[in-house]
Amino acid sequence: MPSAPTYLDHAATTAVLPEVIETIVEQMQRLGNASSLHGSGRDARRVVEESRESIASDLGVRPSEVIFTSGGTESDNMAVKGTWFKNFENDTGRNLLIVSSIEHHAVLDAVEHLVTEHDAEVAWLEPDAAGRVSPEALEEILSTRAADAALVSVMWANNEVGTVQPVAELAAISREHGVPFHTDAVQALGQVPLPLGEVGADLVALTGHKIGGPMGAGLLIAGRDQSPVPLTHGGGQERQIRSGTLDTPAIAGLAVAVRRAVADQELHAKTMIGLRDRLIEGALALDPTIEVSGVWEPGDGIRRLPANAHLRVPGCDGDSLLYLLDAAGVQCSTGSACQAGVPQPSHVLLAMGVPETDARGSLRLTLGRTSTDADVDALLAALPAAIDRARRARGTTRSA
Repeated sequence: MPSAPTYLDHAATTAVLPEVIETIVEQMQRLGNASSLHGSGRDARRVVEESRESIASDLGVRPSEVIFTSGGTESDNMAVKGTWFKNFENDTGRNLLIVSSIEHHAVLDAVEHLVTEHDAEVAWLEPDAAGRVSPEALEEILSTRAADAALVSVMWANNEVGTVQPVAELAAISREHGVPFHTDAVQALGQVPLPLGEVGADLVALTGHKIGGPMGAGLLIAGRDQSPVPLTHGGGQERQIRSGTLDTPAIAGLAVAVRRAVADQELHAKTMIGLRDRLIEGALALDPTIEVSGVWEPGDGIRRLPANAHLRVPGCDGDSLLYLLDAAGVQCSTGSACQAGVPQPSHVLLAMGVPETDARGSLRLTLGRTSTDADVDALLAALPAAIDRARRARGTTRSA
């Protein structure tokens, strides 16, 4: 029997926790729609509301601020489009979206839709070479355009290069100017502290499948004063913002995953930092021409996600490296899974000032709960041959 592959793509999705599976299976054996008024419906509603309260407690927010969605993409779209449409429908004159240029495409494509189809205006926040968005840059825009701004959107941690943003500072600046602040925190949950009750973000997108929860279950944390226009219409189940029959089993499983992610965050981060640093240091020792994208210092789990290693290999195409490593039993990615198969250099790297040629030779290697030293060993063993073959395929050779 062939051995299981080495999986280093946990930022795309990670293994479902056993206790989550048990919870989902248990709930799937029960009958009831949480919107029904009979006994079975009330039982399902009780599970939903207890899960909501559990998640709110773990994240430091109010239960009424927890809106269940299908995942990060829906949550981002609800926050960005819904908030802009609210201003449009109320004729507030707030037409401007202030957005970092390194957002996930769930945000970027939502912004593009509003610009091309509804004449929204966008001001881009450009990152520095490490992928960090400057609070000063946001202040500069808001000092003259706050009256026009419908929303500020900056992700908590970048899904490709792992840079953690100064979200508390950015949210405070937005708040001072009276502009709602949205952050995509999908990659941050479980890796870095996520004090939502202290940071002051108005809208926060989260999902379950990055933390051992089920796919298709996510969250939009929306402040009580936020009322984005709904993108779907029907029963109005979630504060009239999101309609649809609630997936009681998935919601119960999501609550279990969130509790575990928050409870284990500190220990998990420490373990991931050790593996990540060993991976990066090992790769640099194999080939000193390799470059690390984003900010990285050994032991740092504050400015960079603990489980993220993003490498640029000169003279290689990232897709070639990915396929060669996959053939060697090591699974990773070149960037966001949502953009996999798109033959374009990463918009994140280009925004950081990385030349297009270098941006094409990138690998995203992300760790998770099931990752071990053996996984790092497997990557480091497979990497030299993959690099050599990828460079030959591209017609380049480099000496280490």
